[in-house]
Amino acid sequence: MNEKKWLADEFEANRAHLRAAAYRMLGSRSEAEDAVQETWLRLNRTDTTAVDNLGGWLTTVIARICLDMLRARKTRREEPLEMPVHAAIADPAKDPEREAAFADSIGLALLVVLQTLAPAERVAFVLHDMFDLPFDEIASIIGRSSAATRQLASRARRRVQGMDEAPEVDLGGKRRIAEAFLTASRNGDVEALIAVLAPDVVFRPDATAARYGAFGGRRGAAQVAELFKGRAQAAQVAIVEGELGFVVRIAGQIRVVAAFTIADGRIAAIDAFADPDRLERLDYSILRD
Repeated sequence: MNEKKWLADEFEANRAHLRAAAYRMLGSRSEAEDAVQETWLRLNRTDTTAVDNLGGWLTTVIARICLDMLRARKTRREEPLEMPVHAAIADPAKDPEREAAFADSIGLALLVVLQTLAPAERVAFVLHDMFDLPFDEIASIIGRSSAATRQLASRARRRVQGMDEAPEVDLGGKRRIAEAFLTASRNGDVEALIAVLAPDVVFRPDATAARYGAFGGRRGAAQVAELFKGRAQAAQVAIVEGELGFVVRIAGQIRVVAAFTIADGRIAAIDAFADPDRLERLDYSILRD
């Protein structure tokens, strides 16, 4: 059996799984099919000789495609171009029995709630809670630390379960923590910085952000506090992918976007992004007084 035939057969064996994952992430049957087709095209353009687990590779690829589609939709403030999700689930013009079974297996209410989640939350929840992917693998897909990914999935889970009123997800409280961090950073107040950081806090910049600051990642409250001492002069508090964070302007333009993971009243992780392509896909907005 030649390689192209083998890849085609393997893709067909995974097609149902890929379609189901894409549909849960996108909530749109037509967009899910588009994501599956794009996955097939990328498979054909990729040298897979070093891929040990093709099924896992395909899941990672389609998850990244779906994440990009969700972020593009969020940026344009658009819903899927087809009918709303609740109508798309049970379209009697297709195969009524198959559509009904599909709707029952996914759950109308769940898909409606998933539509309200930020893109990274939605992908983290679907991949972990529905498809059992480890947080380390999901983190590489959404560009966050494992701790931040776990927090995203946890927040999404609470929303799905109707537990959105939990104190740890209070936006006002998180904003006060974010503002306290930036104020302490601007003032060079290491003690105040440590007070808002979890003892095992992790700072993880992407490669471009690391070059801007001439530093790499850091772990631990003391190291992160020392790193941010005297910085954040041009930073503004923002909502980043549904979570608190900040943006930094350089020469009048937003060049760095950072997302906080806040748990138990302290900052547990800071993920900084500066890669231009990544910034275009991020969903963020500056908070005004």
